[in-house]
Amino acid sequence: MKWIPLPIGVDSFEKIIRNHYYYIDKTLYIKELLDRKGEVNLFTRPRRFGKTLNMSMLRYFFEKGDYDNAELFQGLKIMDAGEEYLSHMGQYPVISISLKSMKQYSYELSYDMMRKAIEGEYSRHWKEIDESGKLAEIKKERYLRILNLKGSESDYADALRFLSECLYTCTGRRSIILIDEYDVPLENAYFGGFYDRMVSLIRSLFESALKTNDFLEFAVVTGCLRISRESIFTGLNNLKIISITSTMYAEHFGFTPEEVEQMLADYDLLENLPTVRKWYDGYRFGDTEVYNPWSVINYVDSCYKNKKTFAKPYWSNTSSNSIVRELIEHADLSVRQEIEGLIEGGTITKPIHEDITYDDMHSTQDNLWNFLFFTGYLKKIREEQEDETIRMEMAIPNSEVRYIYKNAVLRWFEKKTEEKELTPLYESLFAGDTERMAQILSENLMETISFYDYQESYYHGFLTGMLKHIGNYIVQSNRESGCGRPDILVRYPSVRGKAIIIEIKVSKTYQGLEEKCDEALRQIEEKKYEEGLRQEGYQDIMKYGVAFYRKECMVKVASGGEVSGEKK
Repeated sequence: MKWIPLPIGVDSFEKIIRNHYYYIDKTLYIKELLDRKGEVNLFTRPRRFGKTLNMSMLRYFFEKGDYDNAELFQGLKIMDAGEEYLSHMGQYPVISISLKSMKQYSYELSYDMMRKAIEGEYSRHWKEIDESGKLAEIKKERYLRILNLKGSESDYADALRFLSECLYTCTGRRSIILIDEYDVPLENAYFGGFYDRMVSLIRSLFESALKTNDFLEFAVVTGCLRISRESIFTGLNNLKIISITSTMYAEHFGFTPEEVEQMLADYDLLENLPTVRKWYDGYRFGDTEVYNPWSVINYVDSCYKNKKTFAKPYWSNTSSNSIVRELIEHADLSVRQEIEGLIEGGTITKPIHEDITYDDMHSTQDNLWNFLFFTGYLKKIREEQEDETIRMEMAIPNSEVRYIYKNAVLRWFEKKTEEKELTPLYESLFAGDTERMAQILSENLMETISFYDYQESYYHGFLTGMLKHIGNYIVQSNRESGCGRPDILVRYPSVRGKAIIIEIKVSKTYQGLEEKCDEALRQIEEKKYEEGLRQEGYQDIMKYGVAFYRKECMVKVASGGEVSGEKK
């Protein structure tokens, strides 16, 4: 088959159609919008689930401009929906603005980027307004101030409403207003420390444009989270909220199983469906199963030369993972246990509510679970209502998101380890104080979030991380020595110093720790791990068997023919 290019990073509907990119038809989204007749529609979906592309599609369908855009929709589902829908094509002024560029390090820079985004729309509509000759001189002067980036703060506070008024005056038609990524500046401002100022700015922009605006036909607003009405949508009684819990519009964002199977068939990749399902499926919008579209497209593209390409976590490189980090960094012992359970494939049940603000994030631990659910880091298993509270059983959606959790845990552990004073651990290691070693390791295990179901690789990484900053010593992992590869070698650069061999074992029971320590020490002897060190010239060699059971540890040392140890 001829390879059809995939629209990676292309969110312009016109560009996708004209350049013949592969396109999964979502045009019935237009029909549902017209059927439901919502005046202001807020769609919340995770990042990279097709919101911006859908907004672009709406603009090209509804906008009346210099060109007839009907050709862009030829062969797509909306063209068969009937004249009652097609009669709306190319009939409205459209104001389309994205707030994505407002993700800046300061309020001042964010505000400037908002002004430039607004200026872009004023510039785009200037020709039709100027040529109509219908705009009063005083309004034309204000229009030009905003167009030339010379407007005052009050000019920008209701700039979208004013633009819709000008367009109505000049065209006689009410405007459709499209606002994409509305919560990006809010999330950014929360983590940047200027949230209150940003809330006031966005509120003034929205209130004027979306509340009692006589020049508004309807509006569509998209974002990742619903920010509570009291915070942004004050008094907006005409607001329809369509979140991931809603059954409406569910199939229009993300890819359905049928769409993914068809896509894989089109690229002769149906045999890869189990991999795609494991890595990128698992989301549920309302009652509809949904795949992550960004990751599916990237995975299919990666198979251009090699159909057996390994799956990768594409979403983790594009989506903001700050909420996962926030949860892990502020987790107490009970939350750490819940995160462990999730990573191992378990579920948690938490109260879920959609009226939330970033200011609420740390008011209770449950709010962070809310953020994780609505941003795509958890999926719904089932829900139930207790009195006024909806409780949701949730799990990690797929392997891709599990990777994000694991990486966040590893970064958190590295950060915690760097902050710790580990001199007592290093002193006990060189002194052969197994009791103190076991105590310190067990205490640190209690503070960690574990995964890999307590496999040896988990403990290997844990202990290597603890020894990472041991000073002038070299720490090597799985380095060949003798007839095998000891788990960890710690050695002084000069052969006049100490060398330490550490072998790790995992016990299935607490009572089996001592036996596993002995097994580790026997392996060191049987595989002659110290032989290579002695050939290099090391004389002072210590050998440790370290055994783990969950978050318990036992250490034994063999040096000078004696073996000693302690369990903690």
